Amino acid sequence: MPDLSAAQFQLLQGAQLFAPEDRGTCDVLVANGKIIAVDSHIPPDTVPDCALIPLHGRVLCPGFIDQHVHLIGGGGEAGPTTRTPEVTLSRLTEAGITTVVGLLGTDAVTRHPESLLAKTRALNEEGITAWMLTGAYHVPSPTITGSVEKDVALLDRVLGVKCAVSDHRSSAPDAWRLASMAAESRVGGLLGGKPGVSVFHMGSSKKGLQPLYDILENSDVPIGKLLPTHVNRSEALFEQAIAFAHRGGVMDITSGIPSPVTPADGIARAVSAGVPLARITLSSDGNGSQPLFDTAGNLTGIGVAGFASLLETLQMLVQRHGFTLTDALRPLTTSVAAFLGLSTKGEIAPGYDADLLVLTPELRIEQVFARGKRMVEDGKACVKGTFESV
Repeated sequence: MPDLSAAQFQLLQGAQLFAPEDRGTCDVLVANGKIIAVDSHIPPDTVPDCALIPLHGRVLCPGFIDQHVHLIGGGGEAGPTTRTPEVTLSRLTEAGITTVVGLLGTDAVTRHPESLLAKTRALNEEGITAWMLTGAYHVPSPTITGSVEKDVALLDRVLGVKCAVSDHRSSAPDAWRLASMAAESRVGGLLGGKPGVSVFHMGSSKKGLQPLYDILENSDVPIGKLLPTHVNRSEALFEQAIAFAHRGGVMDITSGIPSPVTPADGIARAVSAGVPLARITLSSDGNGSQPLFDTAGNLTGIGVAGFASLLETLQMLVQRHGFTLTDALRPLTTSVAAFLGLSTKGEIAPGYDADLLVLTPELRIEQVFARGKRMVEDGKACVKGTFESV
């Protein structure tokens, strides 16, 4: 492989390009972290000192955007020893993640938005693109500046807010508080040029999506700014999410929840029910705890969510459900980028960030480029985080 550390121009040659649209065999020219040209053939002498990267027989597609990751750890439901650790750079890149959104979970006592902000900035310096949501499970939301509106408007990495509803671990916020939180995020987004979204951890309560409908009833926040996540944790919730998407909302399926609605089955069912792929996103809930509770709310087990489920879901959509690779990629690329307002992410086109995955014909990750820098080679991270062992 050529040394790309000092290369100004890189020409990725001869891959089957899914941008995510199927473009056939194409060359992609990259410079300074951006895609500057895409064509069926780009002569290597188009620009001087161009590093050539032959990709014949490989698939080239956009890097994954994972909008739900516990970057500084989650968990804690079974005491301090069950606090999950911070995620490392290589765990993200080896899973094909080139853009990530961090957030807090149950624990907003020993975890803080300030630490999450520092982590997102660190990951940006280490080579990928990282954003965050302010808030945590409870309402009023923990913030950095003292308000959700100011966090979203003034802090460079903050895109919106998160809270939990319909869950025994939430703070049982009333409709007015939820509507006020969502409105603050919305206005902060307008002031800061951000999406100003509100993301809702959905639990297993019989209330289901009613808290989101209460927001729509008690405020003028557009439905497209409210995102229910973990909607595949129960059959009843999943059916409600389909109805929510039919009304114009977006539904987020968690790849780390294997049942009762598997991620690939969920996407396929939603599409069959008439939900456009533009209203379906997929996220991992990576690095968060996976607690198991009985019907009385007692903890019976706990694990840690990984990231491999994103690629596994993509593979299952293509290999088991008959999706085209173009359609299988959308919940991880264009749909997420549109919801989060990331105008240079999710596609392979001139002017976009050079976040690229090189896949084998069997759809295994071989190489990962983040903003034009090779992060993964032969399926293993070739760039490690600052404190990762080499």
